[in-house]
Amino acid sequence: MATAAVEIPRGWTVKNSDTVLSTDPDKIYGDAGFRDFLANLCAIVPADPRGIRRPPLKFDGKDHTPYRTALDRTLKASRVNRLEPILRRDATIEMRKMVENGSGDLSAEFGAKFSALVEKEWMNLDDHTSDLLAANVNPFVQCWRTGNCDAVKKASDGFYVLARRVIEDRKANPRDPEEDPASSLLLQRDSNAQTLEEEHLVGCIPSRNDKDLQNKLRAERSLLPATLEEFIRLYTPYRGFARTAVCPVKFQGQDVPPEFPITMTYAATNRDPSVFPHPDEFVLHRENITSHLGFGKGRHRCAGMPLARMIMRVYLEVLLENTSDFDINGKLGFARLPEIGIISCPVRFTV
Repeated sequence: MATAAVEIPRGWTVKNSDTVLSTDPDKIYGDAGFRDFLANLCAIVPADPRGIRRPPLKFDGKDHTPYRTALDRTLKASRVNRLEPILRRDATIEMRKMVENGSGDLSAEFGAKFSALVEKEWMNLDDHTSDLLAANVNPFVQCWRTGNCDAVKKASDGFYVLARRVIEDRKANPRDPEEDPASSLLLQRDSNAQTLEEEHLVGCIPSRNDKDLQNKLRAERSLLPATLEEFIRLYTPYRGFARTAVCPVKFQGQDVPPEFPITMTYAATNRDPSVFPHPDEFVLHRENITSHLGFGKGRHRCAGMPLARMIMRVYLEVLLENTSDFDINGKLGFARLPEIGIISCPVRFTV
């Protein structure tokens, strides 16, 4: 429902409401659209200031498949299930620190720390590497949001140093490829039966204040899965990605010329009133909730979707288990492009 931030060719009639409609995501993101649109020219909006290609996000077809296969191998249901008790333990420890203090920031404190712990456990990082990763994440995200390209590059270089360290360790000490992302990537072969390039391997290592809903969830934990899906629809983690036409394409009555990028904005799609009535409201048990694009669609659908759903459920369960009530306790902070949602959520807890 939006175009990329580029100059519109003459003759185009562009309206925010009908340029790209959420009813046609397969055209760009599904397998049928692969022949017409590619990700390797422009995938991120705004564009990556470093000008580099990171797999599998910016790879297509046979180049994309081995990286995605390697990551999917480590995110099977069996692996996610084995990670759950470990992450529940980590979440409980971090949540209790804030609850015992009486207040805290669910996003800036708990969310930042818990996310780093998830990366640590999924990637089998040692404590030192995990701490370095956590120290680089916030500067990288904040500089990306403010458009500080030099600082983005500096923080990104820190990620690559950590990734190379992990890759070198797994070369010397390989682990079960179904349990370790780096080992899985090293095991994978490309379409020519060659090992994947190390430069690309390192590129892969990377609340509502509603008392009625809160009380419902405390009384009926079975409502959590449906609640999470509606949260994902409302607060889509990433606004959207771009694809570039490789040939003349007619799309929703609009001629798209070759080499012209077009953006699918997940955040707008998930609030399309023609698909989701009352789109800005939280509606539990929407009949079509599974059609949301919070995790994308098609070949580039979020590889971490099973893990993301699990950790969000664990987070809510731990929050409810360790409190009898909680209230917003200050001004909310909201993300800027390209993310969407709350990045600061001060809360007062009642035990």
